[in-house]
Parts: sequence; structure tokens; C-alpha cells
Amino acid sequence: MATAKKAARKTAAKKPAAKKSAAKKPAAKKGAAKKPAAKKSAAKKPAAKKAAPAAKRKPNAAFMKAMQPSSALAAVVGMQPMPRTEVTKKIWDYIKKNKLQDGVNKRLINADDKLRAVFGGKNKVSMFEMTKLVSSHLK
Repeated sequence: MATAKKAARKTAAKKPAAKKSAAKKPAAKKGAAKKPAAKKSAAKKPAAKKAAPAAKRKPNAAFMKAMQPSSALAAVVGMQPMPRTEVTKKIWDYIKKNKLQDGVNKRLINADDKLRAVFGGKNKVSMFEMTKLVSSHLK
């Protein structure tokens, strides 16, 4: 008799579990129904992206203005007036040509004699500090 009660308890315990799994299946179907709706919204997004490139960015006139380098900076980039962006490019060309970038920390620049005059006597300068120091040599 005791075993019959245990068996009845086991079957009673199994029945609610079966109901839970049956309840999960319709939820999965609802999730699958949501996926096609997501595809429709994804199809709408590329149309919005195509409109964005139509408006071009205008370059900032301050960056494009030709500036005269000082004599210390002219030893590195040349004497002709040029925009700030071109000055930065020429300094990086000089740094890479002479292998002045630090081997361990690539953000640091080891100054040679010409760059030390531009960097205010510092032997090592970070690439972010470099632009600040260079701007003081442009008029």
C-alpha cells in the first residue's frame, strides 16, 4: 500500500511538469512569430542609411588655412606655408622615416636634434602632446 501511494505521488509530480513544457511550446511559437516582424524593420533601415551620405561634411576652414612654420619647425617640414593637417602629416613622415617612434610604447616619440627644438627641449613626447607643441610653432 505504501508503494502505491509513492507511485501516485510520482505520477502527480510528473503531470505538472508535463503541463509546464506544454506551456513553453506556445511561447516559443510566439517568439518565432516576432522574428519576421524584425526582418521587416531591418529592411526599412538600409533605406534610411542611403539618405545620410547625400549630405557631405564640409572641411573646417581653420584646418585648411595655410600657416607659416617657425624656423625650428621649417627644418623638419619645409619653409612653405601649409595647413595644419599637412604639417602633421609631414612630421609623421619625418618620424617614421627616421624611426623615432618608441619601440615599446608606440604613443611616444623620441626626439632627435631637429625635433627637440620643436618640442621645447623634451627628449620624449606623446603623440597627443606633439600637436600642442607644434601649434605654437605655426603663425
